Amino acid sequence: MQLAKHRKFTQSINFPIVLRVVGWLLMIESLFMVAPLVVALIYGEMWIVVDFAIAIGITLVAGMMMNHFIRPVTKSMRKREGLLLTATVWVFFSIFGMLPFLFSGTVTSITDGFFETMSGFTTTGASVITNVEALPRGILFWRSMMQWIGGMGIILFTLAVLPMLNYKGGVSLFNSEVTGITHERMRPRVSQTAKSLWAIYVVFTVTLATLLMLGPMDWYDALCHTMSTVSTGGFSTKNNGLHFWHDYYTDIVIMLFMLLCGINFTIIYNVVVRGRFSEFKRSDTLKWYLFIVLLGSIVVFARIAYMSFVDTWHFGTVLAAFDTISAITSTGFATYDYEHEGQFIFFILIVLMFFGGMAGSTAGGAKIDRFVVLLKNVKNELYKVVHSNAVTAVRLDGKSVPHMIVEKVLAFLSIYVVVLIAVAVVLTLFGMPAFDALFNSLSAISNIGFGYGEMTGGPDKFAMLHPVAKWLLAFEMMVGRLEVFTVLVLFTPSFWKKD
Repeated sequence: MQLAKHRKFTQSINFPIVLRVVGWLLMIESLFMVAPLVVALIYGEMWIVVDFAIAIGITLVAGMMMNHFIRPVTKSMRKREGLLLTATVWVFFSIFGMLPFLFSGTVTSITDGFFETMSGFTTTGASVITNVEALPRGILFWRSMMQWIGGMGIILFTLAVLPMLNYKGGVSLFNSEVTGITHERMRPRVSQTAKSLWAIYVVFTVTLATLLMLGPMDWYDALCHTMSTVSTGGFSTKNNGLHFWHDYYTDIVIMLFMLLCGINFTIIYNVVVRGRFSEFKRSDTLKWYLFIVLLGSIVVFARIAYMSFVDTWHFGTVLAAFDTISAITSTGFATYDYEHEGQFIFFILIVLMFFGGMAGSTAGGAKIDRFVVLLKNVKNELYKVVHSNAVTAVRLDGKSVPHMIVEKVLAFLSIYVVVLIAVAVVLTLFGMPAFDALFNSLSAISNIGFGYGEMTGGPDKFAMLHPVAKWLLAFEMMVGRLEVFTVLVLFTPSFWKKD
């Protein structure tokens, strides 16, 4: 009886193929670590070279052993294996990705190392490091590179470089990691779509890095901030962030690329590669996204002008637009500390953080697409209060949205809010004021990384939090990055039961 019960919960999932693919991914991660090692070599940081060499060796050997010794009976990968792989690989990447931080002494505990690394890969940008300028350049480069990897997605990169997964659950893997309420593939094969998305991402990276080097940044700072910008992550190489340069050109260039990277990459592909400029006109979500950015910028600028806490109007204009875009795209770059100028602007930024950018972009948040569906569904329900026999449908981008998708959107937003509040409640157990707890929980699940209040808003950032709070926020970051369902479904009994 016990054996039968055990089989009921274990035979439905092909664990060996999941672990073997994780092995492949760890080998890929070890290759990524070569880049910061080279940076450390360039700047003569030989002790960091050794630390990265050890981390690369451990990660590579672990991946090779998993790939060589684990022999799955079948190589099939269904939806459950895809969901399990997508969720667990972010944990494995964070565990091995924190090794350079631990070996170099950048952090002194596994808790801080995991928090920093998960924050990087999920492009959250929250940090336990209080003085980044004291860190070796190789370490800072790895921080930014983690965000660049996680911005487009670990699984999506794997689908691009390991086409064999196209036949082994590639569709379920793609759907598990790519954000959105629906997933429109640009090419017939998943691997081709993944390559196309990464191609756009790389082009953005090269273009922005080139433009930033034309300003006051050197190649190193330009590349680090480029990776943090296109991934909408927000890590910086300076304690004061972009304040260090205080340059209009740099702010405007980064602002424009934050705006671009908050747009659905499928729309960008269709416009740039296929020449379908009608996409701009057809997309309801894009119109809402640009409208909210414009409206938010105007409101923030009006408040800045009313309060008169900046010297010139053009600085106020750039300030308002930059911080609005930084908040809605979850990048987290900041140009001004609004905590001392009242709560109004800060509250506007909180609302924008909750909205997030467009689905299919590198931005975090609940995504504007879902709010458009929600608003249109509410409109239909209000109409049916008066016209009870009317048959209505939610239409998005000129197409009718299936009722099951509308239900999923409503479920997503409900769970999103529940998780946000639940984590905030736990944070208050560790002495965090209620509003601060809500803000920090929203910051984690929206992958924006802003700190606020006595515990996370000061120079110590997230370093002073209780270890349990750090683990909880790290988990919430992953839940937000993988859009709730992919992670939380693993905690349901039905996921583990045999069909």
